[in-house]
Amino acid sequence: MRAQLARVDAVIVQAVIAGALSFSHLHDLADAAGQGGWKAWAYPVSVDLLLVAAWRRMREQQRAGQPAGGPRLWFLIALAASLGANIATAGLLDLDDVPASLRVVVAGWPAVAFFGGTLLAHTPRTPDAPTAIATPETDTETAHVPAAVDAPERDALPALATGPDADSELAATPEPVAAVPAPTPAPAVTLPPALVDRVQVLAQEHHATTGRPADPDAVRARLGLPPSMTQSVAAYL
Repeated sequence: MRAQLARVDAVIVQAVIAGALSFSHLHDLADAAGQGGWKAWAYPVSVDLLLVAAWRRMREQQRAGQPAGGPRLWFLIALAASLGANIATAGLLDLDDVPASLRVVVAGWPAVAFFGGTLLAHTPRTPDAPTAIATPETDTETAHVPAAVDAPERDALPALATGPDADSELAATPEPVAAVPAPTPAPAVTLPPALVDRVQVLAQEHHATTGRPADPDAVRARLGLPPSMTQSVAAYL
């Protein structure tokens, strides 16, 4: 635990030192370029905030699987401004005689930073993906399709007589009519696949808890469906 705290403290100290040095270099460069007073202190804040905002937005879009070209571009622009100020104040530039081109760049930075910050702020955020409901590995589209009209049972068919007396026996005794069960009515309303999956999950939970098949009315009530859809729910149980 102490070793972990020591590593964290070292990272924080290093970040504070690097941030303070970069802040000071940006201030000195802005002051040398003619932006004195409070404006010289506002420049490093603007550069560092744009750097952090672009980095965070770039990481968010990368985690969401979206292209992060825009945030990456503004991150590189802010990084170039910070590195440029650090290098310029390292003795390579005479701060008492700043070139006119650098004065133009420093004076135009607020508009560039405002434009980049506005684009980053209005970049649409990606909502979190909904959590998928756990379903059995069985293919739900084919495993729970309601059966069509039941075929008549073979035992209900009369046995055919054979032999020389077959014609007379058939003529004397009428064949009993086989009782054909009524066809199962198709669901009144076809449920969408996501709702079918939810019906099956609730039925499995009820069976695992009570050991009895789920009641279509109870499943329909838990899903918040109207009573007219009980027959549709029952077809997928």
